[in-house]
Order: sequence, then structure tokens, then C-alpha cells
Amino acid sequence: MDPQMPPITPFPAGRLQASATEELLTREFDNDPAPVYERLRGKYGSVAPILLMGVPVWMALGYDEVLSVLRNHNGLWSKRINDWRAYVHGEIPADWPLLTVHLNPGVPFHEGRSHAELREAWAAGLKPFQDRTQPQARRLENEIRGHADELLALLAEGGPTGFADLAAQYARPLTLVACNRLIGIDATTDEALIDTWRVVDAGPDAAGAMSRLTTAIGQVVETRVGNPGDDVPSAMLAAAPGLGTDKVAMEVVNLISTLGDFTSLLICNTIVEVVTGDAGVRASLAGGMLHETVNRAAMAKPPNTNLTLRFATTGTRLGGVAIAPGDPVMPSVAAAHADPGFAGALDPHSVHSSRAHLAWGAGPHRCPGDELATTITTIAVERLFERMAELELGLPADHLPWRSSALMRGLSSLPVRYRLRQQPAAAAEQAAPRTGADRPAETAAGPGPRTQSALARLVRTLLRQRS
Repeated sequence: MDPQMPPITPFPAGRLQASATEELLTREFDNDPAPVYERLRGKYGSVAPILLMGVPVWMALGYDEVLSVLRNHNGLWSKRINDWRAYVHGEIPADWPLLTVHLNPGVPFHEGRSHAELREAWAAGLKPFQDRTQPQARRLENEIRGHADELLALLAEGGPTGFADLAAQYARPLTLVACNRLIGIDATTDEALIDTWRVVDAGPDAAGAMSRLTTAIGQVVETRVGNPGDDVPSAMLAAAPGLGTDKVAMEVVNLISTLGDFTSLLICNTIVEVVTGDAGVRASLAGGMLHETVNRAAMAKPPNTNLTLRFATTGTRLGGVAIAPGDPVMPSVAAAHADPGFAGALDPHSVHSSRAHLAWGAGPHRCPGDELATTITTIAVERLFERMAELELGLPADHLPWRSSALMRGLSSLPVRYRLRQQPAAAAEQAAPRTGADRPAETAAGPGPRTQSALARLVRTLLRQRS
């Protein structure tokens, strides 16, 4: 036996089922999960038994406990659903809302050798776009800046002052067009952008949109065999040709929900953190330390509030609680960040923020695209505040509309009042570049009407639907 492994203890398999009587997802949780975490911590300590949409699970609330599960030094924790005792015994309802998440065949739910191989493929696929010494990364950054400026130019069409929803009119369309660009889908078409929006929105049209996008991604991957492009599937196929096109396509589909949704939420959270933040936040922004501002927002308001389940591979103890083999544990990032042992050591006035937060996860399942998400967020926030002379929330901070789920929490909209800085004519023209067929003829009376891009059409369509 590995000398570092704890002794196997015959923990009672039914203890979790008997202890979990409190449903996590209540109206109180939806309004503000923070008091719920603290009440659970006060009642149970660092690990609490809860009902997750009727299914008993342990929730890790303490920072040390969450970090221990994520690092998984001794191989005590598995993300394979077949290591979940209740699932194997047929005790999880087929219509349990989170079951499809945990049945995902992608890299987040692999362990061991298969996980390592998929992680290597992902690292190779993302490296050209995360490593700023690479030309692909520099091109992507320039494209994102151009899209951000185009979205801000759309705001300017209504005049120098006004109201906007920065979630719908800026953060989400910016990240979705970047996501489609990375996947290799033609991001200039209305259909691709609208379908990506529908998937992230998780509304009634999400299933059909995901089916169409899955088909489109499969077609992209197939065409990259022997004909590589400047995208993630091409880099993954080059690094791991043995995976095959079907497996690569299945993996790349996950970019839409992970990078697309997570990053748009992080952009909004960072904007709120700047507008409502303390002296430390303002100092980091004013000092050109945007990465610090984004890092602070990820720590204060992590989009991934709770992570997917881990299953004990043997009997163990976590935070003094006996965990039986096959028991599920949900690590709570938001609760861990609020743990007095972690939060109490932070200096709220420091320009530098902690690197010990868990917003990106930790250990073997840490998010492989954290640098890319941070870069996109940094560019979005930088371009926004360079263009804004004044920006304030359209609602009190405690009245902003949040959408909560078991795994994520973010703003459903970000209403603001703004005043734009005046731009020289040359800068204004550069903010909405036009080339080829998109450049209208200009006359002595001035430029002709600009042909709308797919990005502009998407935003205008959404605004019409809301009006």
C-alpha cells in the first residue's frame, strides 16, 4: 500500500443519504448563495450534507478541503460517473438535470491515462492562442480588439450618452465571436453566432442550436485533416492525430459552454468590480494592472461557483467527515473563497490580489484555458474603459439581476448609464474597419451607409426582441 494513503475505513454507505435533508437550490440560494454557504458552514463545518435537486451529495465548503479534493494527490477522488455508487446502483433519476453534465464524454470527466492524453491535446490546441510569443495569439488579440471596438461603435451610434446592457450588447457577443473564431466556424455568418448564443442562453432553442453547431464543428474538423487552418481543431489534430476527428470534434464542442459562457460572465463581473470596487481595484486599473483587476474579480465573484462532482474511490475523511466509497462530493469555490481561513488573510486594499484562489480550479483538472479567458477579459475591459468617460450601474449593486444554477452564477444583464469619450474622426473610423465588399462608396456628402457585420446584426436583433 502507498504509505501516504490513509487506511481504508469501513464507513457506512448510507450515512450521506440519512444526513442530507436540506435542498441547496432554493429561492434563497437563487437570490444570494453566500448566506446559504455560511449557514451550512455554521451548522456542519467545512463539509455539509445537502440535497442537490433531490440527490444527496457532500458539499466541501472549506478552502483546505476544496483544495485537497481538487489536487487529489493520493488519487482518492474520481470524476468518472461509474465511480458514483448511487449511479451504478440505479438510484439517480434518469431526468436528474445534472446527469447529462456528468455523462459528458469529454476531458473533464476522464481520469488516468485517457485524461492525460486529452489534456495534452488540449494544451497543444490552446497553446498557439495563449502563448503571446506566437503569431496566432497576437492575431487573435487584434481581432478581439477590433470586435470590441465595433461593439462600442454600435453604442456610439445612439449618441455620446445613454443606457446599455453590457452583458447582451458587449460581453456575450464579444466572447461568442471569439469562441467561434477559435473553433474555426465562420464567425461572420448570422446563423453561427445566433446558434452559439442560443446554446449559452440555455433556453428552449438550445437543443436544436447545439445539434446544428455540433454538426458544423464536425464538418470543420473533417476539413482540417490534411488541410490545417488557424484554429484549435487543427492544432489538436496535429498534436494528437490518434484521437481521430470524431473525438476532437466532441472535445471542441465544450469550448462553447466553457470558454464562451465563463468568459462573458467574467467580463461582466470584472466591470462590476471596477465600477463598485474599493481603492485597491481602482489602483490596479489605473496602474495598468488589468490582469490584477481580472484576477480580483475572478476571486471575488467566480463564475464557476461550484464544480462538478468528485467520487470517493475509497473510504476517507474530509474535514472530519467520514466519506464512504462512491460518495459524491461537490467542491464549492465560492464557499472556499469565503472561508474565514482564506478570506481573513487577504488585504482588501492591496493592489496585488491573491494567486491562491480556486476560480480556475486546481490540480489535474485545472482549467487549461485560463490564460486565454483572462486575455479576452482583459482586452474587453481595457477597450471599454478607454472608450468610457463615465460609467455607472443602472441599478443598485444589490439589485443587479443574477442567474444562479448549481454550478455557475453570473449576471443575466448588466444595465449601465454611460458617457463616451470623444474620438477623433480617424479613431472613430478605425473602430469599425471596413474592407472589400463591406466598404460602401463614399461621396462628397460623406461615407455611404455601412454594411452591417454579423456581429452588429446579432446585437441589433437582440435589442429588437427586447423592445
